[in-house]
Amino acid sequence: MSRSIIRADIAEAIYQNIGLSRNESAEIVATILDEISKSLEAGEKVKISSFGSFSVNSKNERVGRNPKTGQEVPITPRRVMTFRPSHILRDLVNSSS
Repeated sequence: MSRSIIRADIAEAIYQNIGLSRNESAEIVATILDEISKSLEAGEKVKISSFGSFSVNSKNERVGRNPKTGQEVPITPRRVMTFRPSHILRDLVNSSS
């Protein structure tokens, strides 16, 4: 079973590779993630070179259907976040399988 990478893993990698203290590494990770979150919340697109881009799209209200009963149900308007990997990341992922 695969393991998920967590915030602490990223901070540990910064600590190991750059040599900052563990607290400084954790603060850097928190600052980066906060900036990404604030930008997405404001509706801005976030591009990370050689990794991919995050964007927020608005979806209008529409009618959905409960697959079990077939009953029509209104789906409220909402904002959804999407991630599109860069071709470099996509090639890395596809070549490792």
